[in-house]
Amino acid sequence: MIDVTGQISAVERRIGDRTLPAGQARVLTISQTYDAPVADVFDACTNPERIPRWFLPVSGELSPGGRYRLEGNAEGTVQRCDPPHGFAATWEFGGEVSWIEVRLSDAGAGRTRFELEHVAHVDDQRWAEYGPGAVGIGWDLALVGLASHLGAEHVPAGAGVDPAAAAGWMGSDEGRRFVTESGARWTAASVDAGTPADQARGAGERVVAFYTGAATP
Repeated sequence: MIDVTGQISAVERRIGDRTLPAGQARVLTISQTYDAPVADVFDACTNPERIPRWFLPVSGELSPGGRYRLEGNAEGTVQRCDPPHGFAATWEFGGEVSWIEVRLSDAGAGRTRFELEHVAHVDDQRWAEYGPGAVGIGWDLALVGLASHLGAEHVPAGAGVDPAAAAGWMGSDEGRRFVTESGARWTAASVDAGTPADQARGAGERVVAFYTGAATP
């Protein structure tokens, strides 16, 4: 069982912007502090044997300049790696390129602050339609997977996320509540970043409907 309210509340979410050579980009930042040392969290995020246990099967060369591929999701190029403090990579999905950076820092008492920044060019029309939840909810789901993985006392070497079980959870009352609460938090972050409240709420409702399979508002 997942403590939905506890996990949602443990995550910080921010929306910003950045000027890149190709123009203005949106910056989504999500962070959580885990009860695990920095080296262990770094290994969980970069070891190809551990990534599938909480996220997705991964293939390729996980070193600077190497190409990676997440099964059924994104692919890209590892741009830099600074063990055990983080890494950066391109995030290529649906014919578009964006960028991710993971930063890990010591939070004291054997704990680690995990921070992921996702930078993307998003046109105003798409932003108005779905807002930050389009990718933010997905990252929230990844962080709950990482939390479960790091909190497990014994994880068999070959064990990984069961796609059928994950899909079943997404369709459960608990899964829908998680997505709904995640969407609400990203809506609040969007408003904090200056999006008009009515626009942010409409985008949040549409993206939650997309994730849960409900009728689009």
